[in-house]
Amino acid sequence: MSAVIDSHPHGHVHGPAKGLMRWVLTTNHKDIGTLYLVFSFAMFLFGGSMAMVIRAELFQPGLQIVQPEFFNQMTTMHGLVMVFGAVMPAFVGLANWMIPLMIGAPDMALPRMNNFSFWLLPAAFGLMASTLFMEGGGPNFGWTFYAPLSTTYAPESVTFFIFAVHLMGISSIMGAINVIATVLNLRAPGMTLMQMPLFVWTWLITAFLLIAVMPVLAGVVTMMLMDIHFGTSFFSAAGGGDPVLFQHVFWFFGHPEVYIMILPAFGAVSAIIPTFSRKPLFGYTSMVYATGAIAFLSFIVWAHHMFTVGIPLTGELFFMYATMLIAVPTGVKVFNWASTMWRGSLSFEAPMLFAVAFVILFTIGGFSGLMLAIAPADFQYHDTYFVVAHFHYVLVPGAIFGIFASAYYWLPKWTGHMYDETLARLHFWLSFVGMNLAFFPMHFVGLAGMPRRIPDYNLMFANFNMVSSIGAFLFGATQLLFLFIVIKCVRGGPVAAAKPWDGAHGLEWTLPSPAPYHTFQTPPQVDERSRLH
Repeated sequence: MSAVIDSHPHGHVHGPAKGLMRWVLTTNHKDIGTLYLVFSFAMFLFGGSMAMVIRAELFQPGLQIVQPEFFNQMTTMHGLVMVFGAVMPAFVGLANWMIPLMIGAPDMALPRMNNFSFWLLPAAFGLMASTLFMEGGGPNFGWTFYAPLSTTYAPESVTFFIFAVHLMGISSIMGAINVIATVLNLRAPGMTLMQMPLFVWTWLITAFLLIAVMPVLAGVVTMMLMDIHFGTSFFSAAGGGDPVLFQHVFWFFGHPEVYIMILPAFGAVSAIIPTFSRKPLFGYTSMVYATGAIAFLSFIVWAHHMFTVGIPLTGELFFMYATMLIAVPTGVKVFNWASTMWRGSLSFEAPMLFAVAFVILFTIGGFSGLMLAIAPADFQYHDTYFVVAHFHYVLVPGAIFGIFASAYYWLPKWTGHMYDETLARLHFWLSFVGMNLAFFPMHFVGLAGMPRRIPDYNLMFANFNMVSSIGAFLFGATQLLFLFIVIKCVRGGPVAAAKPWDGAHGLEWTLPSPAPYHTFQTPPQVDERSRLH
């Protein structure tokens, strides 16, 4: 047996267990990072196919493709799979791949736990997907699974859904412990915290957020389990409980969760923009403090999801102002990214295109978030497609574009090959157009009063919904192009330079213009002639 599981210091399995078992038993952070990324892309396609069902049903008014019950199952599973199966594992995969390389560590601090935390995920999502085939169907109560809808009126499969959520939470907590242990204990000698790349900083703060809020999610689903099977009344008014308690506990997890999904993207974009601007990042220290401020504020704004449930006016005012306050550190970040690009020697390869789109479109999502933060206005926006537009503008150009930018940026490092730049830019532009076509019209139908999570709608919303559906189909189909680009890159292609994005070496074969005058590898020598050029 020892020959089978003999783990090399770098985690490669020797003896008869090569091939498949290498991936099952690996403790190598790069292998595990790859597993996370492949799994998250599979979940991205799985969750995306559910979005295609939703948008096909909404292509025209009237019920035509699926039953309302199945439509509800699709909206629920789409949200759960995208949040917990696509976005979070993708960032954990990037963390596994890049954090040890960035801080000079030989591997993650807890490599066997790293392997275990990954393999919990296929089990969790296999269980969750299986609920769709159970009697009574899968979860049909929205990705926020509000009680008592999810406790009193839920299908039988809700018990399995609760178990799947527990497995995902355990996986996330173990991954977070691993990141913290690695960053605090395995940095190269002489590397202080304030010398770490921002991607490492954002992940360190994200890991603390995960450890703080995942037990809260575990608590709320356990209370649901007790209400369903053990006769408690946490969320049942008939037994002295309170349905609004569910919302408080859920959103105390749920709001920091949305920052867990975006902070690592902030870190990746903070690496990509300086590279393609040929300038150091503007305002490193303020970026670190802004990330910390966002993380802290994320814990004191949860009830802005609950303005319409009847919380006291004082509470509404507090949560309104606290929510608006988050715009300040976020604005600091956007200002620093813009300042990094200002007068830089910019080039627009695929990672930079996704990063610039990230900054612009994420800012639009932030502005609609500020609108939703205004308590009296939120009474109009709440539960309409305006909210759907808002959080998709944060999560698609935010988290997903951040992941695409990171993938293109680090693919040469991961594979040793350059990807096809022309196809990658095509992937960007199709994604950019599809995403905006899909989600921008939702602002309009939402302001006009179209409710979300409903499979039918008034005729007056028909044109905008048709545009949204076409955009969604375009965005969804385009992701198959991304899969092709990555497979093509892994299998071969031009050999990547040692520094693939160094302006003096790696870019001249993708750029029509000459390589930039300065790479900032050494202090600039002021030369009036080159400045005139």
